[in-house]
Amino acid sequence: MQKFIEGLPKVELHLHIEGTLEPELMFAMAERNNIKLRYGSVEEVRQAYNFTDLQSFLNIYYAGANVLQTEQDFYDLAWAYFSKAHAQNVRHAEIFFDPQTHTDRGIPLETVINGLHRAQQDAQNKLDLSSFLILCFLRHLPPEAALRILDEAQPYKDWIIAVGLDSSEKDRPPALFEEVYSQARAQGYLSVAHAGEEGPAEYVWEALKLLGSQRIDHGVRSVDDPELLKYLTDRHIPLTVCPLSNVKLRVFPSMKDHNIKEMLDMGLRVTINSDDPAYFGGYMNENFIAAQRDLGLTRDDLYRISLNSIEATFLDEPHKVALKQELDVYFSTHGDAAR
Repeated sequence: MQKFIEGLPKVELHLHIEGTLEPELMFAMAERNNIKLRYGSVEEVRQAYNFTDLQSFLNIYYAGANVLQTEQDFYDLAWAYFSKAHAQNVRHAEIFFDPQTHTDRGIPLETVINGLHRAQQDAQNKLDLSSFLILCFLRHLPPEAALRILDEAQPYKDWIIAVGLDSSEKDRPPALFEEVYSQARAQGYLSVAHAGEEGPAEYVWEALKLLGSQRIDHGVRSVDDPELLKYLTDRHIPLTVCPLSNVKLRVFPSMKDHNIKEMLDMGLRVTINSDDPAYFGGYMNENFIAAQRDLGLTRDDLYRISLNSIEATFLDEPHKVALKQELDVYFSTHGDAAR
């Protein structure tokens, strides 16, 4: 089954580009930019990746982002991800980036987005890997700051497909960001939001009803509310689930306790994604393999999850059809390897 998963054509919908900063690249950028790291070696950084909760992860996540200084840094970061994703047969990726993480430390938004966009173009031309950018608001910062970054992003609107909401959910309900989402939708952006990871099912309702979110990022706490489950199922609202991340951040004690299989069997449109793979121990292949192994995902489960990912993208219909055809061909020609 592992070789089957490795060859499976994939779509990734929940990926924080800052969360792909591997320790080796962190050290290389720190040296290039004359930045002193608090860690003495790559191994010491990896040892620090023992998180107890979302906040303890975010502390090191934001510290690591300090090495990102120049347009070339952001290009190199994104290109490293695209190269890894291509090697794991990712065909399309919809990528979160956190401009406030960088603008708040004096890095111009132009620097960030030019580097990312250039890498996107090279990934499309050299790897045949398509991608979209999703601008995320940091929910631990005031909503007024989100409004400012939305205004600042106006010149780059054609390079951004949607807005999102990330960072710590604790005591930061989606309702706080209703106004910035209203303005973003009026400007033509699509919308997604992190909800129901460490926050309650009520946050999922708010993301849907108040923010107009078309996908829920994580959403694993939705199972706590039967009415919400029915709403999500009836409307085929995608959940971008990140199995290894959920275990690493103690949302679930172990992969065997994860509820993605349960949600899939309920008819929810769940997908598998890697979230912050440099920090959580795995990209797409590793997430698929761990979930399949520990939860007993079948060939049909893998097909449904993969199809869900395609249907949940913001791609136009012809591109979705092409991806579905590739998926069907793969299953029809390699299906025995998944039994």
